Amino acid sequence: MTDPVLTISEANLSLDGNAGRVDILHDISLSVAGGETLGLVGPSGSGKSSLLMLMGGLEQATSGRITALGQDLTAMNEDQLALFRRDNMGVVFQSFHLIPTMTALENVATPLELAGARDAFDRAEAELRAVGLADRMDHYPSQMSGGEQQRVALARASAPRPRLLLADEPTGNLDETNGQAIIDLLFDLRDRHEATLIMVTHSNELASRCDRVVRLRDGRIDDAMAKAAE
Repeated sequence: MTDPVLTISEANLSLDGNAGRVDILHDISLSVAGGETLGLVGPSGSGKSSLLMLMGGLEQATSGRITALGQDLTAMNEDQLALFRRDNMGVVFQSFHLIPTMTALENVATPLELAGARDAFDRAEAELRAVGLADRMDHYPSQMSGGEQQRVALARASAPRPRLLLADEPTGNLDETNGQAIIDLLFDLRDRHEATLIMVTHSNELASRCDRVVRLRDGRIDDAMAKAAE
């Protein structure tokens, strides 16, 4: 097994809500190996998405430590975390989070431009072609179907060639046909960029394609099951 690219040690997450302090995650310890595909599953409210947000530095742990690619995320401020994500992570959400006033090509190119890539639009075009949107590059999100918008989101996440690819219910807003296409594309992106893939899913089919599945219940790891890769 390769060295871990992400390690979580006794992490807890509590958030302040209208009814007071809410404990979301409890004593989470977990390691993810380089090149591994990990599925996070469990009932609604079990803490899956919150755990993924901790992994991506999108939420700060109340206590514990999270290390990604040798860097301590829990010691970083918001600006440092944003730069780390820009250079090392791709994130795909259930809601596509595209910029409505930008074309598909501009949506994919923007993070590359922010990172200073001189070939931002060439790389964005290549990624959109890779997800089957060669003829939709100049379309705006409102002119595209849900499946097409998620393809743009995948292209945007993969264009920086991230070492870590995080996906939160990537097929949750799609019908079965589009969902299957997105699953295939997600694994293709993982292979092309040799990325470590971590995803939250309710889909048994998607979970079955992962190298390992971690189940959460009530904010705790319920069990972890590994299966040999097909």
